[in-house]
Amino acid sequence: MARRVDHEYDYLFKIVLIGDSGVGKSNILSRYTRNEFCLESKSTIGVEFATRTLQVEGKTVKAQIWDTAGQERYRAITSAYYRGAVGALMVYDITKSQTFDNVLRWLRELRGHADSNIVIMMVGNKTDLSHLRAVQESDGLSLAERETLSFLETSALDATNIDKAFQTILSEIYHIISKKALAAQQAAGAAAIPGQGTTINVADTSTSSKNNNTCCST
Repeated sequence: MARRVDHEYDYLFKIVLIGDSGVGKSNILSRYTRNEFCLESKSTIGVEFATRTLQVEGKTVKAQIWDTAGQERYRAITSAYYRGAVGALMVYDITKSQTFDNVLRWLRELRGHADSNIVIMMVGNKTDLSHLRAVQESDGLSLAERETLSFLETSALDATNIDKAFQTILSEIYHIISKKALAAQQAAGAAAIPGQGTTINVADTSTSSKNNNTCCST
């Protein structure tokens, strides 16, 4: 597949990663954007971000992915970074039940600071440690269904479902944006709104008719 240079894209989507400290957000980001994993990954200070460009239904989409610190002391800083986000991956660690219990707190914060139409996926990370599992997949699925969220379990260590998670959320965002654009075009066409720069002289019927015909032509 031919690659475009990085600055050439059809859409730019901002995605935020949220969840408790230590659930693997930074490694999810590095696995997806650089195909890297660090066993000794340190806690994120404030906010970091990386990008990856991909194809979604024939369109070039640039995903700008923000990794937000999970520590309580940084939450006032990171809340500002929810602005402009069209998608969020809300991550918990399947081996630590407390991180799953805190998902609803993160969801409240996200819905309080982000756009009401933001697409949210809940992610249960670290399936490579399934022998230490403390949160069942069925519990994650049940909560996601109750809150009307997408859901996947992943492993940043062995890359399980990492690409799928981002591809799924980016495709869903693209479909929403496309539908909104199509609806706006249809509404504009139905209203027959004159194009910018078109002048209609309401005092002269013949001129008005001419200009109306002009504005409706391509």
